[in-house]
Formats: sequence, structure tokens, C-alpha cells
Amino acid sequence: MEEENGYGGSSGSTLETSKAERSVWLMKCPVAVAKSWQNHPPSQPLSKVVFSIDPLLPEDDPAHLQFTMEMSGTDSVNMAKSYSLNMFKDFVPMCIFSETSEGDKVSMEGKVEHKFDMKPRHENIDDYGKLCRERTKKSMIKNRQVQVIEDIRGVHMRPMPGMVGLVSSNFKEKKRTQPVKQTDTKRTRRDRGELEDIMFKLFERQPNWALKQLVQETDQPAQFLKEILNELCVYNKRGANQGTYELKPEYKKSVEDTNAE
Repeated sequence: MEEENGYGGSSGSTLETSKAERSVWLMKCPVAVAKSWQNHPPSQPLSKVVFSIDPLLPEDDPAHLQFTMEMSGTDSVNMAKSYSLNMFKDFVPMCIFSETSEGDKVSMEGKVEHKFDMKPRHENIDDYGKLCRERTKKSMIKNRQVQVIEDIRGVHMRPMPGMVGLVSSNFKEKKRTQPVKQTDTKRTRRDRGELEDIMFKLFERQPNWALKQLVQETDQPAQFLKEILNELCVYNKRGANQGTYELKPEYKKSVEDTNAE
């Protein structure tokens, strides 16, 4: 023990545990809200949480306890101002840790007492739909530029000294004939907001997709893709579209409005 409330590891770092018993709330919020909070002035409050109880309803009724978050200020005109916080009753016990930029001190900030899923309230669905359409339109703008090489002699395309003769032509041909297996390729996660925009475009093409199809279209890890699908889509367990995903009604309305425009 190097400190009264800490533990010294072999690397010399210290674990601070003075706040270990503090109650902490864990909340999952939309990407737009997270980006808005990052640009929010630190001197001003981010939002206000309203906690309401209906004494006429039994305690096991989901409507007995209701949490609402009111945003204090947003950068976008169409960003929803009011959100519902859906509380999870069952979740794995978790603790929150923080680490200094130098990595010499790790602190236990508390135990997760409540876990919430943040969603726009029904009266703000239209505003949130406009925000999704704005984000989709921005992602459709092509920023790539074509540069013409004026050197017709192809100086920039000549092999560098020492490169000629290192690799035989037979080796190159064998290399081309061997297809790369998709399972051997490690997929890299995209930015969450960028992936949501790609998903909206795919559901503009067709309303129903199987997970395997979406993995091939997006080239994303299946588990990461399922996390996005659980937020944006409904999984069809029966019927003509069994085994496929389709957008939730609020997001489907946004895509239909975008197509109409």
C-alpha cells in the first residue's frame, strides 16, 4: 500500500479508491447529442434531468418512474430539446475508472447505480427526423477531387531505385490468382455517425436487409453492426420478411421524407 486509499502496482501507478462507493449513472446517448456536448461551454450546464413519480400506479409499472432530460442549449436548430431516459432494471454490475494523461494515476470514480437509454420524446420525433435527413444529405456530398498529372512522360510513375528485379513476375501472378478470404480480413470499425448515415442510405435502396448482407455492404464487424441495428431497426422474427431488419417507424418516416424531397 503506497497510499491510504490507493494500491501501488508493479508499474508504479496508483489506484485511488476514495470515491469507490459513490453512486454513478451510466447513460447511452445519440451521436448528435454527444457531439453537441463536446462543443458546449464548460461554464454552462449541459442539461436538466426531471424525475417524476406517479403514486397512483404500482411500483412494478414502468410508468411509475419516469426520467426526462431537457437540453439547455444545442448547436442545431433541428436537434430535439427533450429526451426520455429509459432505465434498465437488470444489468451487469459496473464501476467507472479514470486515468491521468500521463498514466501514472488511475481513480475509481464510483459504482453504476442506474443505466439509461436516451431517446427523443414522441413530440420531438419530427425534429430528430430533420436532423437525420440533414446528416444524410451532408454525407452524400462528394469531397473527392481528381488531380491531372501534367507530366506526360510518367516521371511520377517510374519505379524507385532498387525496386526493379526484387519481385519476380511469376510471384506477382501467383499473388493475383489467390483471392483474399473475407474471414481472413480484419474489419475496422467506422465512426458511429458515419456508419448510421451509410445504414440510412442502404435502407433507402430496399426496406429489408439480412445481417449477412449488411456485413458485406458495410464491411463492418457483425457484433458492432448489430449494436447499430438494435437502435435503428426492428428485427422480423416471423412473416414474409423473417430474419431481416427494417427501420423503426420514426426513422422510416425520415427516410421516406428524404426520398420525397
